[in-house]
Amino acid sequence: MNETPEGTEPAQDPQELRLDARTLRGLAHPLRVRILGMLRRDGAATATGLAEKLGQSSAATSYHLRQLAEYGFIVEDPELGQGRERWWKSASRSTTLDVGAYVSDPELAANTETYLRAVTRMSADLVQAHLDEKVALPGHWQSAGTFNDIRLRLTPDQADELADRMWALVGEYPRADELPAPPPDDASDGGEALRAVDVQLNVFPVPGDS
Repeated sequence: MNETPEGTEPAQDPQELRLDARTLRGLAHPLRVRILGMLRRDGAATATGLAEKLGQSSAATSYHLRQLAEYGFIVEDPELGQGRERWWKSASRSTTLDVGAYVSDPELAANTETYLRAVTRMSADLVQAHLDEKVALPGHWQSAGTFNDIRLRLTPDQADELADRMWALVGEYPRADELPAPPPDDASDGGEALRAVDVQLNVFPVPGDS
């Protein structure tokens, strides 16, 4: 997933789309967030293919694809389209949102919440999918990485600084979409082959803390 609230991304790149009031309205739907995430993660797809993966009708995915295209999130892939079959791909690789810019507008605040809830749901689903296959991973991949949390006491500025510093560290490593996909794992490598690794960074005030 490449959906990241603004204030935690170190620097904008040409493939980063900043949501404004208009585009936020266009993306504030859980299924559209999922579709955009799938196109970014898995590559171009058709409405029919997405419908099968999402358990939706092709009419529903077609509608949401048209909405995503209207707001500039996706474009047709002419290299894959044949005849009446339309293939769609993401027009950018990541999305940022300045949450604080819309809190004073009830409609945009609601759209922001819808968007962020969809993003965090996708992140949680990805963690669960990883746990489902964890024991089947080769070698060191079964224990690589971490699931952890720690509670700090910070000012808002310190929370932003912490998030920025974590993103800066992540930025020192190669992005999965900047490297070619590696060949299938060779059993002789002990599970040390390159894999796509998801990094989820969350920094937020503890609910109910005063």
